[in-house]
Amino acid sequence: MNNLLAISGITCAAINAGIKNAQKSSANSNPKDNEKLDLSIIFFTPETKTAAVFTQNVFCAAPVLVAKNHLNSTVRALVVNSGNANAGTGVASGAKGLDNAYQVCELVAKQLDIKAEEVLPFSTGVIGQPLPMQCFKGNIATLASKLSDENLPQVAQAILTTDLVEKTYTKQFKVNGKTVTISGIAKGSGMIRPDMATMLGFIFTDVEATQPALQAQLTIAVNQSFNRITVDGDTSTNDACTLSATGASGVKLADCVDEFQSALNQVSQILAHKIIQDGEGATKFVEICVKGGATNEDCLEVAYTVAHSPLVKIALFASDANWGRILAAVGRANIADLKVEAVSIYLGEVCLIKNGDLNASYTEVSGSKEMEKSEITITITIGNHDTLERVWTTDLSYDYIKINAEYRT
Repeated sequence: MNNLLAISGITCAAINAGIKNAQKSSANSNPKDNEKLDLSIIFFTPETKTAAVFTQNVFCAAPVLVAKNHLNSTVRALVVNSGNANAGTGVASGAKGLDNAYQVCELVAKQLDIKAEEVLPFSTGVIGQPLPMQCFKGNIATLASKLSDENLPQVAQAILTTDLVEKTYTKQFKVNGKTVTISGIAKGSGMIRPDMATMLGFIFTDVEATQPALQAQLTIAVNQSFNRITVDGDTSTNDACTLSATGASGVKLADCVDEFQSALNQVSQILAHKIIQDGEGATKFVEICVKGGATNEDCLEVAYTVAHSPLVKIALFASDANWGRILAAVGRANIADLKVEAVSIYLGEVCLIKNGDLNASYTEVSGSKEMEKSEITITITIGNHDTLERVWTTDLSYDYIKINAEYRT
């Protein structure tokens, strides 16, 4: 088990502020929510640099807009709440959602003696309900008083909504005898197809870096991790991922660009995989590997078409080796010049389709044996070009329907 390590230069805290129960009627309130952490502050030293990527959803939430605006300034703190997304609450000037997001930043700034524009706000939870501001006004001071360099595991709990487990990972490497540490936390279980840039990811390191250099490294890492996962094809209004570097290790990013990128890629990919493994109602972790397309975009189009097919996902849940569903999904992918004779499909090492036809040696028994596994790899060849893309997804179970049908009750 990977232990989440603290990063020098960062203090944080998490408490139960009553946000998760605030928008529910007394009849629908959940006593367990009164015990759950739901509000966090992460505080950085003045030298810290922060990069971020955000959802591409046009109806992005008010905190996303504020965070984007504040990212141009020095970032000294993150404030994160779960239980309420502050989305669909108004993002025009003077709108309630936007005003509330700015007000949260002001409350935090006052307690930490920093500027409001040095605070990035993040929210996750139910869409369409205003932030219960009394939960913030009554708890920010208490939260600020609890800041410690040992509280990152508590923050990992406080950002969760329908998640069943915390998602954390730490990676270290050495440069000239000095140790660089990267620690990340994430949340996400449903409404998952980030396209960033519902998931949030926060990654911290003690390397010394400029903001543009961090931004470049984060973008690369996100594109091969959080932007390659999907539970249900729905891009949230609130998706975001940040990378903050304190410089406390004494190691400059310029002296370890490749090593840092490799480690950051690993942290982000493992966090992304944990989101898929905790997908709402998921019983299968599925990798879809597509190769040989004329472009990488063609490979991704095929991979996502298969990953988003309800019939494919239901077959995965049923452990039903219904290869026709996979083949049909490949065939309707929106790419040019897909040739039937170029398509081969594998379940694990078992070949289902060879050059467009059912593999002569394929048996239902061998296919079913692969589909019964909890981790499944579907490999699809669509040509002979030197291209390859991977997407990670889940099956579609009864519990996914139940969880989302009951989400607001």
